Amino acid sequence: MSELDAALETIGPELLAMTRLFSLPDSWWDPPSRFLMRAEERSGFYHITFVCGNRASGRRVHVPSEADPDLQALHRRRAARRLCKQTLYDLCRQRPAPGDAFMDVYIGIPFCTTRCAYCSFASGEIGDGRLVAPYMEALSREIRACAPLIRRSGRSLRALYVGGGTPTALPLEHFQQLLDLIREFFPDAAEITVEAGRPDTLTREKLRAVREAGVSRISINPQTMNDRTLRIIGRAHTAQQVREAYALAREEGIAHINMDVIAGLPGEEEADFDRTMADALLLRPESLTVHTLALKRSSRMSLENAPLPDGQMAARMVARGLETARFLGMQPYYLYRQKYMAGNLENTGYALPGHACLYNVDMMEETSHILALGAGGISKRIWPQEGRITRAPNVSNIPDYIARVDEMIRRKEELFPEENAKQEELP
Repeated sequence: MSELDAALETIGPELLAMTRLFSLPDSWWDPPSRFLMRAEERSGFYHITFVCGNRASGRRVHVPSEADPDLQALHRRRAARRLCKQTLYDLCRQRPAPGDAFMDVYIGIPFCTTRCAYCSFASGEIGDGRLVAPYMEALSREIRACAPLIRRSGRSLRALYVGGGTPTALPLEHFQQLLDLIREFFPDAAEITVEAGRPDTLTREKLRAVREAGVSRISINPQTMNDRTLRIIGRAHTAQQVREAYALAREEGIAHINMDVIAGLPGEEEADFDRTMADALLLRPESLTVHTLALKRSSRMSLENAPLPDGQMAARMVARGLETARFLGMQPYYLYRQKYMAGNLENTGYALPGHACLYNVDMMEETSHILALGAGGISKRIWPQEGRITRAPNVSNIPDYIARVDEMIRRKEELFPEENAKQEELP
């Protein structure tokens, strides 16, 4: 071990305390750590670099030299540790939490072509489509009423996320209506994400509409690239359709595609997950999220008492996902755990430099207000000084949401009143 490595061997608790000052969660240090450190002695200097996602900071300092060996060792240790903390501080200053001045928006589209066996989200099969038009009418009413709450509460829009469900399951007419609403009422979003999880819902017209609406990123999520598994989990598409959807998206100029995969799907062995990762290497998404199968109580798999996969095998799959992300040049940028996960593992998001999803980071850190629109959405207001969060949920049942949309609007008006924002600005 070098002198520099020895000086930094026990600095971990001090670095953890540093990131806590910036309200960054302790889990960011869990393997695989989001903070990557390089330390070396070169040309009479200590050099230290920290990297987190698409940000980096670096510093150097002269290696102290003293006549007294004991004093020299002490000064060198202090210089190395001080340099390390200063460099991490510089990095943390680059990514301050959005805090009270910003708000994110979530828009829920609770329709899918089929329902996955592991799904527990507030979504349903689109079926004959009879609920689509009344749902979009109610959603439009909620958006028009609630979008002004951002400005009236004294805040600025940060990121917008359209999830579900599968938003691209909407017929083209209603999908275009959704994008038009976003352009009209949320024109200043720094980032817009649209879930396009099912490749069989994508057409050239929808992808072109996405690009023309200024959407920053989409997610085309195979979960697996094995046709047998896709049939088992209830997805009505093939691996080849995933490949074709990626090719079509690239043809239409989509610059950022995220891919979601799941480790530990029923019946899959390591070789099956390896095939999925091989396709990821060929398709080259800009970001990759490796989930571990979690059996939520409301999912079909849970109701049928399906067993969780072997934890050790799932762990090897997750490790393979990390290797694939690194080969693609990605770094981890968020991580979270859920209940009932195989092997008590985690879900990890990886991204190329400059492609970390702002909305995902805000959700994991719970540092930004959330204005949630549509069935099943949960609006959140953070109270930075008090360290607490208050929530206003929308009902999940689609017909109930349509019938009670005015109530959903009132809930958000009470959560983000104009007078509270003005009071908080007073010294």
